[in-house]
Amino acid sequence: MAKINFGGVEESVVTREEFPLEKAREVLKDETVAIIGYGVQGPGQSLNLRDNGINVIVGQRKNSKSWDKAVADGWVPGETLFEIEEACEKGTILQYLLSDAGQITMWPTIKKYLTAGKALYFSHGFGITYKERTGIIPPKDVDVILVAPKGSGTSLRRMFLEGRGLNSSYAIHQDASGRAYERVVALGIGVGSGYLFETNFKSEVYSDLTGERGTLMGAIQGIFAAQYDVLRSNGHSPSEAFNETVEELTQSLMPLVAENGMDWMYANCSTTAQRGALDWWKKFRDASKPVFEELYKEVAAGNEAQKSIDANSQDDYRVKLEEELKELRESEMWRAGTEVRKLRPEN
Repeated sequence: MAKINFGGVEESVVTREEFPLEKAREVLKDETVAIIGYGVQGPGQSLNLRDNGINVIVGQRKNSKSWDKAVADGWVPGETLFEIEEACEKGTILQYLLSDAGQITMWPTIKKYLTAGKALYFSHGFGITYKERTGIIPPKDVDVILVAPKGSGTSLRRMFLEGRGLNSSYAIHQDASGRAYERVVALGIGVGSGYLFETNFKSEVYSDLTGERGTLMGAIQGIFAAQYDVLRSNGHSPSEAFNETVEELTQSLMPLVAENGMDWMYANCSTTAQRGALDWWKKFRDASKPVFEELYKEVAAGNEAQKSIDANSQDDYRVKLEEELKELRESEMWRAGTEVRKLRPEN
């Protein structure tokens, strides 16, 4: 485990240089990794593990869209694809990758197969951190570990196929076997992590829920919508408003930030852009910080978790979700985006 100094704060990280894939294969050579759920994270993690030479099976409800997707991805019914209970019985490591609501529903079934020495793996700290609300309390004689890729399963798979890695956090909640560390790191390398940084289940879910509602999804959509509306109300065309709000950011500037940081991106823009960005960023920070402070308090209090549990467990959740997504999709801004994307040279 390497120690890296991040601006005066020392953190423990694991890189692929110090824990290579060959070592991960050796650690997992006698394990059967059962992927429970084939939705958001399941496909990317399972396919990367399989391609990396790890013994993997998939557990999914039969006659479902996810079952059909698994078959299309090359998982063979009766050989590498099973009903959830059979996969749980065969697996020595159960990667519990159902949705948070799905985990709550399936927990009584999963728990029956958590015999001594097995490992229960999560990619989100939700179920364990909010155990009073979820009822997910693992037996004491199993390892409880976490690898949380910092992105979607789609991104994890795409970057793996490009020969790159998506950074992940890792955590150990329970080490019953004495092998939890090597298990979790081997799995983190196996699923395609660029590097692994240490966390705990509580910290992971607090940061994750804040990020999703904040800069990763909620805040960015809110900022996009606000700027787009101001431009449109002042007579700018949909194309101009969308390009100045979304397209230039996502296609031109964010890749520069990803490459070398915000200061480097500023340095590679016009002097007019530099001056304006430097003058205005602190105003946006000061305006949004109280919202982020409120958001974090709601996450820490468990209120955001409860909202998710209540909403996602309703029978008509998918119907309501589609209505909300339709509102976004059919807004002028994102309809403009659809047309702009068609005009990109690669399309």
